[in-house]
Amino acid sequence: MASKPVTIRVPEELHARLQQRAEAEGTTVTALITEAAANAVRDPRLEGAAEVFRAFVADNADAFDAAFPDDDPDDPDGLDASRPAA
Repeated sequence: MASKPVTIRVPEELHARLQQRAEAEGTTVTALITEAAANAVRDPRLEGAAEVFRAFVADNADAFDAAFPDDDPDDPDGLDASRPAA
């Protein structure tokens, strides 16, 4: 994906903190700011979606196991030869 240069002004203290964090994470200030910008325009309807999904799975695990007793979450393709065949 092509990128477009954007110039922003930030206080010196913020710039120093961005540099420190970028170094600590092994990335660049540009990458940190790009990620922050992407997060700023993310669809708010998706906020918390992963948590809702995890809660749904946790709340319904027993029902899923009962409905699909032969499915092994540790061997989804059924390729583990050490497990007995269904």
